Amino acid sequence: MNNIKKLIFLSLLVSLGLAISILESFIPLPFIAPGAKLGLANIVILSTLIIFGYKEALTVVILRSIIFSLATGSVTSLFYSLTGSLLSLLAMYFVYRFLSKMFSVIGVSIIGAIFHNIGQISVASIMMENVKIFLYLPVMNLVSLFTGYFVGLSTLYTTKHLKKIFNL
Repeated sequence: MNNIKKLIFLSLLVSLGLAISILESFIPLPFIAPGAKLGLANIVILSTLIIFGYKEALTVVILRSIIFSLATGSVTSLFYSLTGSLLSLLAMYFVYRFLSKMFSVIGVSIIGAIFHNIGQISVASIMMENVKIFLYLPVMNLVSLFTGYFVGLSTLYTTKHLKKIFNL
């Protein structure tokens, strides 16, 4: 794939991730856990990791987080989003790269969702100066099993079709 086509597609992925993040911010999920989100933008991140690689997925994560913060006007969301997304990406990369014989894409996604929660709870603990917020982590990780499964399943279908488009 030539560089211009790749750059255009990565720009579209950043835009898609941003649009999904903004739409998702309007979906309240109080019946699951306060602050819990579906993590649908992670479909874009995991697909980018699988199709293009770590460096490109890192670029999408950083740009999506910064632009989301600017679009919503919330500086604190940058800390939560960026920390959770970076930790999630690192975990998914490691598992996908080195443990893919043991974990499917769905497993990689669930691990990414769990590490996303760890990152966000860590930021909340620092901002609130209270480590007791980590008691909330088991609830969030239980939710991650379901959201991570859905994101992983969606990523399987997405990457299957993207590989056909890019002849991979």
